[in-house]
Amino acid sequence: MNNLVITIGRQYGSGGREIAQRVAEILGIKSYGKELITMAAERSGLHADTLHSVDERATSSLLYTLAMGSAGVNVGFNMPVNDRLFVVQSEIMKELSENEDCVIIGRCGDYVLRDHPKKISVFVYADLDKRVERIMERHSLTDSAARDLIAKTDKRRVNYYNFYTGRKWGRYENYDLSLNSGLLGIEGTAQTIAEIAKKYKEK
Repeated sequence: MNNLVITIGRQYGSGGREIAQRVAEILGIKSYGKELITMAAERSGLHADTLHSVDERATSSLLYTLAMGSAGVNVGFNMPVNDRLFVVQSEIMKELSENEDCVIIGRCGDYVLRDHPKKISVFVYADLDKRVERIMERHSLTDSAARDLIAKTDKRRVNYYNFYTGRKWGRYENYDLSLNSGLLGIEGTAQTIAEIAKKYKEK
């Protein structure tokens, strides 16, 4: 299994999603983020709108514990929707990693694919002021509203990641690379990741 997989976690407003998509463009491969929801809906039979509402959100209670290294998880209807989505998305990510080079955006991809032999895990962050500026422009928000949205979104991502992985979101030891997108911008950060990926694939 020599397929290259790049997983990209990101702070809200850091441009991580755009960077992931640009990395995929540079390398001529596909990126998967929200596309995983559509794929999970098709596989699980759940409505896509339902899955969108719980995407990257931890379940409200510790009802289900996963051993991601185990084979074959039975996704029962008594399982919380959040957990069902996580299980199905994890299965899809593993299948994608076995069949093609790709970029996975968020959704604990670094943890789910932690045993993949050709994986590069990246965490993209940026100074708060730069993130506020991006979110203000993207959503036409005031400074205070942008800061509030960033805080709430990152808190949700922290809870989701920590809950399903048992790790700490954003901690450098969980990733191969941690990059401040404020230094090089979207294009520069994407080019940096792509160049590292090319060298790693050739290794």
